[in-house]
Amino acid sequence: METLAHSPSEMETAETTPAETASEADARHVLHPWADLSGLGEQTSLVISQAKGVRVHDSSGKTYLDAIGGMWCMTLGYGREELAEAMADQARRMAYYTPFGDLSSEPAARLAERLSQLAPGDLNRVHFTTCGSTAVESAIRIAHYHFAAQGRPEKRHILSRINAYHGGTYLTQSLSGKDADRTHFQYETDFVHHLSSPGHDPDRSNLSGAEKLQQLLDEMEAKIARIGADNIACFIAEPILASGGVLTPPEGYQKATFDLCRKHGILYISDEVVTGFGRLGHFFASEARFGIQPDMIITAKGLTSGYQPLGAVLISDRISDALAEAAPKDKPVFSNGFTYSGHPVACAVALANIEIMEQEDICGHARDVGPYFIQRLRELRDNPIVYTVRGDHLMACVECWTGEEAGPNAANIALAQKVDAYCQEAGLLVRPYENLCILSPPLIIDRPDIDRIIATLSDALAQAKADLAAGDI
Repeated sequence: METLAHSPSEMETAETTPAETASEADARHVLHPWADLSGLGEQTSLVISQAKGVRVHDSSGKTYLDAIGGMWCMTLGYGREELAEAMADQARRMAYYTPFGDLSSEPAARLAERLSQLAPGDLNRVHFTTCGSTAVESAIRIAHYHFAAQGRPEKRHILSRINAYHGGTYLTQSLSGKDADRTHFQYETDFVHHLSSPGHDPDRSNLSGAEKLQQLLDEMEAKIARIGADNIACFIAEPILASGGVLTPPEGYQKATFDLCRKHGILYISDEVVTGFGRLGHFFASEARFGIQPDMIITAKGLTSGYQPLGAVLISDRISDALAEAAPKDKPVFSNGFTYSGHPVACAVALANIEIMEQEDICGHARDVGPYFIQRLRELRDNPIVYTVRGDHLMACVECWTGEEAGPNAANIALAQKVDAYCQEAGLLVRPYENLCILSPPLIIDRPDIDRIIATLSDALAQAKADLAAGDI
């Protein structure tokens, strides 16, 4: 058999060309989510190579306290052997099987059962997806199917909010209301409508909570009247707006908007991708914190503590029963789902995650340290470049400003980027977004590490303040 040989020049090139470093390979080949395209191929990413507990280590060996929990999701911390073992055991037993039609896997069935036990009210039916974005997309499709199957296809419009974030797919980006994310992509504008951002900061607002609430409710009533309740399928809402800037609505907002939806026959979808699974001290915050039992709840991120990609739509019996009853005889198929819906390995990890959370009372721990975290963060308001500090339990942000005009203008964004850079230099990772420093540490964070976060942030703010005074920003 003839052996093909490389030419000497080819062999020489292969032997003498050095391999790219991970950072170089990243810069050359990876298109990151939310990448700054003006620096594509030139920016050097921080490459994280190892992690344990609440700390991560970059490719050079430097250690950082991860105050953002990966992306709101690393709730149990890094390096949990129980989750790695659950992953490996299930992969050895059965790595995958199709979830379509009348086929399933035991981990998916058991996880659906556990989620129905943890969810409020009658949310007993679970539709598994691959992440929060596909879960939101699926929930909207379920709402549309629900009404169309009843002969009401015109009931398709959706209410969302300015500053909301619901995902990265075409429809979920259309639902999202962050102005900075509206670039050269296309967005659905025919049936998606945005209400005002519900964030209310008592430290900075000239309205009381009650006044702000009434203003928001009046606007929602007017929007419903303008579109027509008979044309609106659903209202989708994060209990607290996370990526939009950790915006907390005035007290009573969640229940009041839920009641408005009930009054007008509009489905209520609670997007708990961030607020669920312990971030506010409960598996689900909708009922435990805000007194509502939505028609659907979206969960992802903390569902597996970030160890596997998985999302889910929790659906009330009222909705799922209506779907079955109204299914047309000629086309009864629920044609929504994904190759990896209810992936056995991901579901096995989620089951192990729930078990650990219950055994270690992670939700109770979040309820214990969460108020301390917010209390310590609010001490930073003494620095004049801090416009405000807001948050709830283990989700928070520090908003920076130069002292002139508040908001995400160029000067304030540059100032926040300075704060972020000083934090990173000192071994603390916060999430820079516009003029905000967003924090969502792993739920296992303890008081000493909370104190380290505050001390490092305080130093970074002092350094950025000095740069501002010196004209270096």
